[in-house]
Amino acid sequence: MTNTEAAGQSLSIGEVAERTGLSVHALRFYEREGLLVGPVRRTSGGRRRYTSFDVDWLLICVKLRESGMPLADLKHFAELVRRGPGNEVERLRLLDTHQRRVDAQIRTLEECRSVIAWKVGIYAEHLARGEAGGLWDPTALRRAETAPPGTRYLADS
Repeated sequence: MTNTEAAGQSLSIGEVAERTGLSVHALRFYEREGLLVGPVRRTSGGRRRYTSFDVDWLLICVKLRESGMPLADLKHFAELVRRGPGNEVERLRLLDTHQRRVDAQIRTLEECRSVIAWKVGIYAEHLARGEAGGLWDPTALRRAETAPPGTRYLADS
């Protein structure tokens, strides 16, 4: 399929919703907010008609939003693309900033995953030994405070 054919392909809002995973309501929102790079064509009856280029753009938008790009940044990016050539440095700057933000989120999530894996290991180990009773038991702390010296209560760092 050539670019001209792809651009000429006409898709209903329902078909675009199915291809992008966005709801019909979300597609209308994207249009109202100026997040599309081209105007949405309409039939003589006023029904929206999209092209495969619209779908490709929306798939990019979905990933940018899923990765946490603020709506304002996505609007700005769409505006830059609509303006055409000559602002690629600004587009790159915007995308690079977002990439650094996503990389930081990934590092944070990896740290969280590490703590979770550590806790899973502790619980699995205690359960395997049959010593899970008392893990994170707030009553054990109170008993430990009043217990005779040398009494040991199960705790997991």
